[in-house]
Amino acid sequence: MLLFISIKLLDIIDIVIVSLLMYQFYALIRGTVAINIFFTIFSIYLVWLITKALNMKLLSSILGQIMGVGIIALIIVFHQEIRRFLLLIGTRYMSKQFSLRNVIFSARDINPAVPIKEIARACMNMSKSKSGGLIVIERKSALQLYAETGEILNANTSSALIETIFFKSNPLHDGAIIIINDKIFAARCMLPMSQSTELPNNLGMRHRAGLGMSEHNDSLVLIISEETGNVSIAEYGRLTTNVTLMLLLKKLEKEFKESFVK
Repeated sequence: MLLFISIKLLDIIDIVIVSLLMYQFYALIRGTVAINIFFTIFSIYLVWLITKALNMKLLSSILGQIMGVGIIALIIVFHQEIRRFLLLIGTRYMSKQFSLRNVIFSARDINPAVPIKEIARACMNMSKSKSGGLIVIERKSALQLYAETGEILNANTSSALIETIFFKSNPLHDGAIIIINDKIFAARCMLPMSQSTELPNNLGMRHRAGLGMSEHNDSLVLIISEETGNVSIAEYGRLTTNVTLMLLLKKLEKEFKESFVK
């Protein structure tokens, strides 16, 4: 009698889902100190499976006790990564407001409207004058919690106002501004810092804060370097540096609809 492994459609779906979840989790912890801990725990798990298969009772029993508390250890060690993973699932695949319109139409059809040209003009002017800036634009994730760490403005978005806020002598220039739809909702906001070890040494705290914000939600973050004047874009835990005006406009037009300031 021939022995074959019986594989059903549900088994294939099961493998695909687990693979996707593992890849997403790896993508979140890649470049952080947590990746070394993850591989250590995974190696212990493999050794445990081998010792069980070889019927090495004493060693497998010891490793089994270690793996018994492994779930708790994983939650403690990877609590930030687990939080980011859940936020990624919630913000990338679920809308901020569930409605019939969101179900029928794709996310691209309900992109928020922001003053794209005003934001791009401000970034380029600040780039030329080497004025540091940190601009957070809301997409699906609600950013009110971060806005509460700063000063609520709720002012119409304009390039002149953005440049004024980030002027060095302005008391609001420290921190980030948060743009919600066509409004500068808040200024001088505090953002979470990224713990990534892949961030180049020539990039400072402003870039780390922008990257950290993109790791915690689906907002689009624009960063203007005070040292070089270079513009960077951070989203979904990824940082793109040395962005040109054409690329910036193309990105903004792809993610948002134009909202003309009245």
